[in-house]
Amino acid sequence: MGTLSKRRTKLAGLAAALPLFAALAGALPAYAQEMVVVPNRVIYPGQTVTADALEEVELRRQLRGGTSVVRSPDEIEGLVAKRTLLPGRMIMTSAVRKPHLVETGSAVTVLFSQGALQISLMAVPLQPGAAGDVIKLRNIDSGAVFSGIVMQDGSVRVLAS
Repeated sequence: MGTLSKRRTKLAGLAAALPLFAALAGALPAYAQEMVVVPNRVIYPGQTVTADALEEVELRRQLRGGTSVVRSPDEIEGLVAKRTLLPGRMIMTSAVRKPHLVETGSAVTVLFSQGALQISLMAVPLQPGAAGDVIKLRNIDSGAVFSGIVMQDGSVRVLAS
């Protein structure tokens, strides 16, 4: 068999395989069709992210493994920027946080309950916190420092130690 006929055989095999490759390529995920959320204006640290400050754009290239970005406006709306978010740049999930329900220095109600015993007192948070965060507080009367969990209503619950 000559060199020319070997080439023709290979080319015929490749031509037969092209429809299969085209079908497989259609079945693979297209990274350009994935959507991510970007700001349409600068959002500064401490500002609440609103829907009108966001837009969805197509992802141009595949993200590196472990990179976690916001893919839907619903994921980020109402959260607070931890650092400056620039227009047209992807938003890392670590760049936003839940809004603080408890602010440093503002008095909060602290609740302790164990069985029928319930104690309520006022304390000053030594750090801000969102719902579910464990924060340190100072008792206004005694000056003692203790930890508590921020509740959804803005109060702090102390557990028995």
